[in-house]
Amino acid sequence: MVRICVHELIEAQAKVRPDAVAVYEGDKRITYRELDQRANELALRLQASGVHEDVPVGLCMRRSADFVIGALGVLKAGATYVPLDPSYPKNRLAMLLEDSGVRLVVTHPCVAKQLPQGSWQAIVMEACALNLDAGSQVRNADRANLAYIIFTSGSTGRPKGVQITHANLLNLISWHQRAFAVTPKDKATMHASPGFDAAVWEIWPYLAAGASVAVVDENIRTSPEGLRDWIVAHQITISFLPTALAEAIVDLPWPAQTALRFLLTGADTLRRYPPVGLPFDLVNNYGPTECTVVATSGIVSSEAQPAAMPSIGRPIDDVQIYLVDEQLQSVPDGTPGEILIGGASVGRGYLNGPDLTDQKFIPNRFGNNEDGRLYRTGDLARRLPDGQLAFLGRIDEQVKVRGYRIEPGEITAVLEQHSVIHSSFVTACSDNSGETRLIAYIVPAANAHLSADELRRFLGEHLPEYMVPSVFVPIASLPLTAHGKVDRTALPPPTSENILHEEVFETPQSEIEQWLARFLATLLGTARVSRDDNFFNLGGHSLMGAQLIATVKQTFDVELPLRSLFDHPTIREISSEIGSLIQAKLNAISDEEARRILQTSPAESSL
Repeated sequence: MVRICVHELIEAQAKVRPDAVAVYEGDKRITYRELDQRANELALRLQASGVHEDVPVGLCMRRSADFVIGALGVLKAGATYVPLDPSYPKNRLAMLLEDSGVRLVVTHPCVAKQLPQGSWQAIVMEACALNLDAGSQVRNADRANLAYIIFTSGSTGRPKGVQITHANLLNLISWHQRAFAVTPKDKATMHASPGFDAAVWEIWPYLAAGASVAVVDENIRTSPEGLRDWIVAHQITISFLPTALAEAIVDLPWPAQTALRFLLTGADTLRRYPPVGLPFDLVNNYGPTECTVVATSGIVSSEAQPAAMPSIGRPIDDVQIYLVDEQLQSVPDGTPGEILIGGASVGRGYLNGPDLTDQKFIPNRFGNNEDGRLYRTGDLARRLPDGQLAFLGRIDEQVKVRGYRIEPGEITAVLEQHSVIHSSFVTACSDNSGETRLIAYIVPAANAHLSADELRRFLGEHLPEYMVPSVFVPIASLPLTAHGKVDRTALPPPTSENILHEEVFETPQSEIEQWLARFLATLLGTARVSRDDNFFNLGGHSLMGAQLIATVKQTFDVELPLRSLFDHPTIREISSEIGSLIQAKLNAISDEEARRILQTSPAESSL
């Protein structure tokens, strides 16, 4: 039986349950009727601009109900949506817009002003005079047409556009709905950034089933405790969280009665098992963007915890996994081999990259799938006795940081555009907490003056924040092996003595600044912290930010908003924010209580 496309499945849900809530965002509720009608209106406008099958349309929007409406509208027009994170630097956005070939970019009013100049035209959704009585006159795309294009990091210095068809997407949807028994009663979370492929399975399997999608509040998005409380309060039944956040949240105490049935995770290596008594199932997932988000999946049991890390499960429906050696011959069970993925989830290939597509998407010579293709992942795994797969890491240098797949060569290509850099090498290492950090080894040009803040500023103009290295290590030359490759084993480990520091060190002044500097030096594993050091440039990330916020709450009894860390990331600014919150609290209480609080020195408080 021929399956219809995802937008048609959602349109059918709008007919049978028009008043059911499709998307929650804060206090906003978007019903299926409104979702369908607003998407129709956008689709008609896109078609009037010449959009048709396989034409890419940019979606430069934050996580929101409007993003869902925009993506659905593009699909209804028969076109291909290209999600772009508006937080990316202008130079990177311009590169992605140029490479994707979009002529139209659907966006928010506040983002439209920030779009780089180019041959594309912005369509501001809120500016549309929506005719909610407009009927559906949308095109029905063929299952072979593209549904979306998502860009991933590329080793050549330019991102790669991964092309996924409607047939690929439908396979993910049908498996997901079956595996997790999705019904209209379910409520799922939208947590991932728009440009991350996890957003795909946070939206479409649920809307196609008549369920609801809740956009996670930004204030608690990276706070394990805040997320847990939000999930419980909003009666979320299924949620996806990136690996590091999922590991943190399952270790928290949970109420015995919670609506959550499944916590899905992936994007990084899961390193721990869930505790006994967790009131929901933890599901580990694996899959490259080229194979439609998920290729393998499995529930992680808390009953048996062997020395090995949790497996990545088994292949999903209509997907085949082959483990092969360097000659692409099958390896015996229990033997490490490269993961090749075949079946209905394998995408069309790379946009404007026929040579790379031929290199990575190869003919399938296994079993009865000789007319299909296999995707060479570059990942290693071995098959366990029970048929599940144990993930063993990468064959090449590609790394994952905070769930984002990164080609270090892309960072190197940008670094070496700077006049003070002669050559460079970017790699990754894990700190004491297991968090992966990017390290840039740099060989300066002759007579060059190196500055860490200048290098970070330069990279920040071209790369997203998660691709900017945590530390820079100047070296005289890159050590090479006998084969002329960089000898990783000969690279010096970064220490407080050999890393490139900020140009000016200013000693923390106030009592709060001194407390914060001591705490962050311990948290970040650095020798010292200057007043104007940037929390994120020091190697901080969102989960560390959550730890900082929790400790500030414990020490000063004030709530430091997570957003303030992004808006005011220096020690001086964070301390000022804490001081303002303390003063506001003092102004709101009695003089006697104020005297009691002021008598307690922050330096004496527990860290």
